[in-house]
Amino acid sequence: MTIERRTLVLWQLCLAISLILSILILNLYFSHTPLQTNATLRNLAPSLHYLFGTDGLGRDMFVRTVKGLCFSLQVGLLGALMGVFLATVFGMLAGLGNNLVDRAIAWLIDLFIGMPHLIFMILISFVVGKGAQGVIIATAVTHWPSLARLIRNEVYHFKNKEFVQLSKAMGKTPYYIVWNHILPLIASQIFIGFILLFPHVILHEASMTFLGFGLSAEQPSVGIILSEAAKHISLGNWWLVIFPGLYLILLVNAFDTIGESLKKLFYPQADYF
Repeated sequence: MTIERRTLVLWQLCLAISLILSILILNLYFSHTPLQTNATLRNLAPSLHYLFGTDGLGRDMFVRTVKGLCFSLQVGLLGALMGVFLATVFGMLAGLGNNLVDRAIAWLIDLFIGMPHLIFMILISFVVGKGAQGVIIATAVTHWPSLARLIRNEVYHFKNKEFVQLSKAMGKTPYYIVWNHILPLIASQIFIGFILLFPHVILHEASMTFLGFGLSAEQPSVGIILSEAAKHISLGNWWLVIFPGLYLILLVNAFDTIGESLKKLFYPQADYF
């Protein structure tokens, strides 16, 4: 990677991180700001006082959007962590296990990848209970296969290396080999996979909530905001959809940019842009 391209990637990385930090800082700033209803402020257009306007109950849409995005970040964090954990466990088992274990996990990965994500998540959410818990578990269970396949391939590649075979000959346990030899070598890929899981989890959480299968109306969420706004968009209240939807897209793209930038910085030999 040339110096110019590396500088461009670093700038993109900084901008993406700045956007996410701005949401977290704004959420702290609005932490003691209640979302009170006010009939006299219903459906106000964007202005200097209300940047994103107000909704049908007179609530500040800018504050609602910030709190909704921050809640989506929390759901995305837990969902991505659980997904990465499942991917790491199954990937390690497939790479280090015998042929039967490898084939069984490969079949499981193909099964999950072949299932329609949204429908599968809705079914899982109903089984484990709706709300934030159902969304987190549903997104985690459906978003581990691709990363697990990558980890399996990397583990399969490293387990035949001389240092691993030497460690086995010295009587080291599989746990020792995984923790001290293989896991440090693939830690960067696991971390990048964790970052790239964020946008998928956040988007699917918003999709489920928008369709009415995710979070309850009492919880702050961009999906709930967009679902409520869809009922009023025909009245000309465009700001109820445009600003929350645009902010959601920017947040998702920020995580995607961070993941792709880290890939280019950690593995410059695979850079094709």
